Amino acid sequence: MASVTTTIELITREEALARPAAGSTCSPDLAKGPWAFDAPAAPAAWAPSYGPGASMADDAPLSTPRQGQIPEEYRLASDAELEARILAAKQKLGEKLVILGHFYQRDEVVRYADFVGDSFQLARAAKEKPEAEIIVFCGVHFMAETADMLSRPEQAVILPNLAAGCSMADMADADSVQACWEQLAGIFGTEPDADGKIPVMPVTYMNCSAALKAFVGEHGGIVCTSSNAATVLEWAFERAQRVLFFPDQHLGRNTAKAMGVPLEQMPMWNPRQALGGNDEQTLLDSRVILWHGFCSVHKRFTVEQIEKARADYSGVRVIVHPECPMPVVDAADESGSTDYIRKAIAAAEEPTVFAVGTEINMVNRLAAEFPQHTIFCLDPVICPCSTMYRIHPGYLAWVLEAYAGTGTLPGGEILNRITVPESVAVPARVALERMLAARP
Repeated sequence: MASVTTTIELITREEALARPAAGSTCSPDLAKGPWAFDAPAAPAAWAPSYGPGASMADDAPLSTPRQGQIPEEYRLASDAELEARILAAKQKLGEKLVILGHFYQRDEVVRYADFVGDSFQLARAAKEKPEAEIIVFCGVHFMAETADMLSRPEQAVILPNLAAGCSMADMADADSVQACWEQLAGIFGTEPDADGKIPVMPVTYMNCSAALKAFVGEHGGIVCTSSNAATVLEWAFERAQRVLFFPDQHLGRNTAKAMGVPLEQMPMWNPRQALGGNDEQTLLDSRVILWHGFCSVHKRFTVEQIEKARADYSGVRVIVHPECPMPVVDAADESGSTDYIRKAIAAAEEPTVFAVGTEINMVNRLAAEFPQHTIFCLDPVICPCSTMYRIHPGYLAWVLEAYAGTGTLPGGEILNRITVPESVAVPARVALERMLAARP
């Protein structure tokens, strides 16, 4: 089965020749190398963006990390040359190196990973290689931050492309959350009730900055993943009257709804409006206050896509990620984390048709791994995660050779190191350790 990258290139080539293409993409720019969207040497007219893909319409803040142009030799190298250079660097570094690859990475990158998984699994994997000198994280910025906080101080965490951020993580910034917290304190107060429960507890999804994880740790809260969100909310409700959940409204809503929290007790907090767009009584009556954030990949999935899958395939099994909007989760047969989706497909004993609502690279890989099943993405348009797609073998070869000294670079140089200050890391680790202890 062709990789997503190869399929995108074929579709774009056919469309350029005005010939019928076997499929469609959300942007022809996906066929370009990611360096086409990196910051130029003189970025006077350059503005930050997430790049082509699902997040291309999202506003990237000025604080978005910038990736400068990598050397031309890596941009012009063939796939075969990059493969040879990456493998040579890996062989020389041996146990000094560990490469972590997220499920949503392109096949051309994942093939070099020592561990492949979701953000939670990779965070744990970072702790399991204490002998590694460098941890190369083929994922996005907040994941590399988490790996840095959980790894040993002498280990260096590298993100091959600094522009691999996350639009959802950027939807909740530290200043906006702090302003929200102060407004809520003005309404709820800070004293616990007769049962000893505090008025509100912050709960953040893993997909946020280290600064927000630190905020949560400082205020008695906890981090959650899509795997343990229900367990985390139960933990929070044992200690608090209500929860402030950020940045993903959909995971918060879907999880709380499944636990029996009424929708009217889950108001949305829009940071651009006074009291988040609510009145005081609505907030006083709330159980879960949802931040106005979302994943642009999972926002693409619709009920209409599920209805078409059911019309096309009798007995189709629809599995979606809980970052999808509530109507989509309700219309699906089941929902769960990326790890849940993979395990559900792997456990199916009889040939089954699966319609999956998550990122296309993972779905395509599952279809290749389990050929006894028919597996396809609910969204017929190929539209990968913009920021995961910023990682390319060219960047991987660049950072590996800089440290290994197997190319034209002298070696011993750590490029694109992600470092979280201890003033942020210490409280963030408190929230992360609570997360790691909250097993479903």
